[in-house]
Amino acid sequence: MSISRALPTLLLLLATGLGLAGPAAAAAPVAASPAPGRILFILASAKVHGRAALPASISFGEVVHAWDVFHAAGYAVDFVSPEGGAVPILDSYVSDDVRARLDDPRIMQGLRATASPARIDPGAYRAVYYVGGSNAMYGVAEDRQLQAIAMAVYQRDGVVSAVCHGTAGIVNLTLPSGQPLLAGKRITGFPEQHEDQAAAYFKEFPFLIGRTVQARGGIFHKVDSEAPFIQVDGRVVTGQNYASAAPVAQAVLEVLRNATPR
Repeated sequence: MSISRALPTLLLLLATGLGLAGPAAAAAPVAASPAPGRILFILASAKVHGRAALPASISFGEVVHAWDVFHAAGYAVDFVSPEGGAVPILDSYVSDDVRARLDDPRIMQGLRATASPARIDPGAYRAVYYVGGSNAMYGVAEDRQLQAIAMAVYQRDGVVSAVCHGTAGIVNLTLPSGQPLLAGKRITGFPEQHEDQAAAYFKEFPFLIGRTVQARGGIFHKVDSEAPFIQVDGRVVTGQNYASAAPVAQAVLEVLRNATPR
């Protein structure tokens, strides 16, 4: 076979291996990596707060700081959102310490083309990580496909983790027995007491994180500080705020070191 005839086939094989092939491959589940594993970042698609015109965004730093920890440990990271495609990244949600990473294609390509839940094979992942940002309050907690993905990972001895407003995404997770995943567990997240409750955005929140965790039987912990604060209860790891993103990822790795995937 000549080089000119073989080249298209070779390019197709390479694209397929990277999950970037044409329409047929786009519908295929994201496949597992042999070692050491993959982590699934769950992000929100919402661009506004509720029914208001107030812009909402993911927290870019909560992506970057956790990604760096997982990447350094050899894990691959994939991104999923309720609607798939690009997730909103507002400039006000990009802190100076990570601004340069807006030019990092390893992260940005994933954030500009998140997978839809239907494309995700839960068996590919050792853990899920719910990213915060104000838009995490909308469209994630009630997404049944994302719930099924997270619980499938958990049932295979994987880890469910969340940081800041990302904890909103795990409040409706339910064990096969019907019991809330959070029941009896020590949980943290961004507390409503730290919100600007007089602001218009707060009035759009569909629920409050701390109050809802408690309603699900969880034990909500918080500190009156912007310092990192995490809670680890079995295979559920949560962080209170932006500064907790890297510590959450580090704690996830520690739990995974002591877990055997099924």
